[in-house]
Amino acid sequence: MEKITFPWIKHYPAGIPAEVNGPDYRSIAEMMIDCCKQYADRDAFENMGKALTYAEVNEKSLHLAAFLQKKFHLQKGDRIAVQMPNMLQYPVVMMAALRAGLIVVNTNPLYTPREMEHQYRDAEVKAVIIVANFASNLEKVLKSVPVKNIIITELGDMLGGLKGKLVNFVVRRVKKMVPAYSIPEAVSFNKAMREGEKLSFDPVDISLDDLAFLQYTGGTTGVSKGAQLSHGNVLAHTRQTRLWFTPLLKASEQDVMITAIPLYHIFALTVNGMLMWRVGAKNILITNPRDMKGFIKELKKHPFTLMTGVNTLFNGLLSQPDFKNVDFSHLKGTIGGGMAVQDFVATKWQDVTGTPLVEGYGLSETSPVLSCNPLDGTHRMGTIGLPTPGTEMAIFDEKGKMLDQGEVGEICARGPQVMRGYWNKDNSDVFFPGGWFRTGDMGVMDADGFFKIVDRKKDMINVSGFNVYPNEVENVIANHDKVLEVAAIGVPDEHSTEVVKVFIVKSDPSLNEKEIKEYCHENLTGYKRPKYVEFRDELPKSNVGKILRRHLRDSDPMVK
Repeated sequence: MEKITFPWIKHYPAGIPAEVNGPDYRSIAEMMIDCCKQYADRDAFENMGKALTYAEVNEKSLHLAAFLQKKFHLQKGDRIAVQMPNMLQYPVVMMAALRAGLIVVNTNPLYTPREMEHQYRDAEVKAVIIVANFASNLEKVLKSVPVKNIIITELGDMLGGLKGKLVNFVVRRVKKMVPAYSIPEAVSFNKAMREGEKLSFDPVDISLDDLAFLQYTGGTTGVSKGAQLSHGNVLAHTRQTRLWFTPLLKASEQDVMITAIPLYHIFALTVNGMLMWRVGAKNILITNPRDMKGFIKELKKHPFTLMTGVNTLFNGLLSQPDFKNVDFSHLKGTIGGGMAVQDFVATKWQDVTGTPLVEGYGLSETSPVLSCNPLDGTHRMGTIGLPTPGTEMAIFDEKGKMLDQGEVGEICARGPQVMRGYWNKDNSDVFFPGGWFRTGDMGVMDADGFFKIVDRKKDMINVSGFNVYPNEVENVIANHDKVLEVAAIGVPDEHSTEVVKVFIVKSDPSLNEKEIKEYCHENLTGYKRPKYVEFRDELPKSNVGKILRRHLRDSDPMVK
């Protein structure tokens, strides 16, 4: 692979090399075990007031790994679906699976039976570990995907003693959050842990080339498919992000990370999970960040130093009057990803917390971080920053020709964190020659090497031959002081191919269509202005809070 020099190198924050040194571990499991010993007495994860030390995570994962190996007879390379929200069981299960040489298939617990069936079938899963709240959906899937190795856990199982029993009782009996199910072959999580404690674990030889995760994603086109991430991919990503976080991390201090994005999501999995594991940080796991009042109450309990999230999460917090009463004196940095961070939100976050909200960029296929704004105060609002150490990014046209700086095209990237391809799929259109992964995002690189997302190729709106990028329209409208959330799509028009339609959630009930259109007339050129404005109580979002334009298009009668 030829090496290309790009202008961002000279703009790296001081002390961050352009290259990534060779692997320091042979597998993720080896890294986890070593860090658990190095930081043994430190709290690693906390949820609902209960904390687990690194030593406890190591011990409990060893017991579960022995159970998976000896009772379920799972072998290296077998796929195991893990389906649960942020809870203490997740890091234990993940470490157990990885040290047993299994391939973790992270599964959104909110998936419908149809979505679960597709993922289980495609990955050919041999085992499932799921939270009881969603076991009724699993029961429906078992008719067509006969998985026999099943562990079911409850939200309070690792909280211990009376508290754990009380949480399970309230969830089941009071809040009625566990629909009835019947899966006789399933083993309870607590039973698996008890049995595993009596069993011996046989160490597994794992290499950097072995797969660690099948991270399912919509990809750049088509149906959900599994991005194949190896132990080497994830370890390289951990080294890259650790270098990038250098301005914020101090070896003498334990950082406290707020983890509101689910750990089954690639962003939280490798940044909040793997990176924080590597540096011995403490993760505060937020099970239900949509409960903003409860979330803020939790924030007040911890002297947190780091936080990740998506634009809608930050915007939601900022809309809560009590958020300004949180103690931000320890906060060193906040990273936004998953969707564009709007300038209005970033500016308000800086005003309220006193620290910047910087944007990063990546995909499930790239472990995920490809670029991030510098964390030393030299970030540039409205950009996705610079490529992380060891990563190359460039702009290409549709024929695979690299474009000059300032030209808009598809963002492509290559580096040690980029997947080898999709699981059991034709990958011929996924890469350009030279190993350049096609992200499907339209962007531009400025003279200093900072990248800016223009939009997803498939989200681009064609108005009389002019390209309109929803991100730009949304960013402008989001600055209106009566707008809480906004999404823009293109709808068919007989005169101009498409026109812009926006969906808005009000922060002030007095807002009306005329006011929005007058505001857009002042701030957007003619063809970018929305022709249609629809107000809604809420906008459809993904599991991490990303607004789903596709759902808006699919349900809009004007599109059909």
